Amino acid sequence: MSPPNGHKSLCLVLLFGMGVMAKSLNCPAKCTCQYLEVNCTGQQLQDFPTTIPLDTRQLILATNNISYLPSVELNFLSDLVYLDCRENAISEDLDFAFISLNKLIYLDLSFNNLTRVTFTTFSQLSSLVVLKISDNPNLVEIEKDSFANNTWLRHLDVSRTGLTFLDISIVKDLPNLKSLGLSENLWNCNCSFLDFTLWMKESGVRFPDPENISCYSPAALHGWSMPGVESKLHYTCLLHLHDTDYAFLGLIGFCIFSAGTVAAWLAGMCVVLYEFHTTRGGNDEDEDEDEEATT
Repeated sequence: MSPPNGHKSLCLVLLFGMGVMAKSLNCPAKCTCQYLEVNCTGQQLQDFPTTIPLDTRQLILATNNISYLPSVELNFLSDLVYLDCRENAISEDLDFAFISLNKLIYLDLSFNNLTRVTFTTFSQLSSLVVLKISDNPNLVEIEKDSFANNTWLRHLDVSRTGLTFLDISIVKDLPNLKSLGLSENLWNCNCSFLDFTLWMKESGVRFPDPENISCYSPAALHGWSMPGVESKLHYTCLLHLHDTDYAFLGLIGFCIFSAGTVAAWLAGMCVVLYEFHTTRGGNDEDEDEDEEATT
């Protein structure tokens, strides 16, 4: 016999209350939790929150004071696909911080204090599609092959950082790259930047805010837009010769001339000595024949 309707309602209320209680026990303090999402935005957190549900898919830690992402706690969240850590104070080394997050698609580390990116920083994020590391004013280096394992990357933003140079190999080997943010960096448009500017013209990648992508140095190219500076760099680096180039060519020419002159002098000396010894040998033979005839 089925229980009365009152008992059914009571059971439903109890089950719902137990679910809410279990959910609240797993939700970090100062954060709000809903199905597969934890949101801790703007809670002035100093540390990475604990008691995050292990099945969390979306974690938002934006606008806090977190300075460190603990590898152990973070990598318990192996189902994470979305991680937003913008506007924090993250400055610690992130190498091996994301070892188990191979499902992560979206990562926002903008407005932090990152200083460098190495091969091991994002190498485990093989599914990454969006990476935002803009507005890190202390970010001065992205090593070659830093994104070698992020072949699904479609959107990369390194705007407003401390970068002055970006090696072409960093982005050239990203077959799915569609958008690259480069604006408001202090780009040093020297000859080593020529290949990168040429790639910008031919790659088909979209560059958001293109009017703010320009050269900062050298002084002669300050304010030149990229990739429009490519033609100037091509002329300066490949066609135009500077005074030092002429001096170098003159030195090489002088060395070649001097070496040729010395070689010619030595060859002439060898010929003269050979003729001298040949003539002397012939005269000695004639004198011997005359002596024999006399005797």
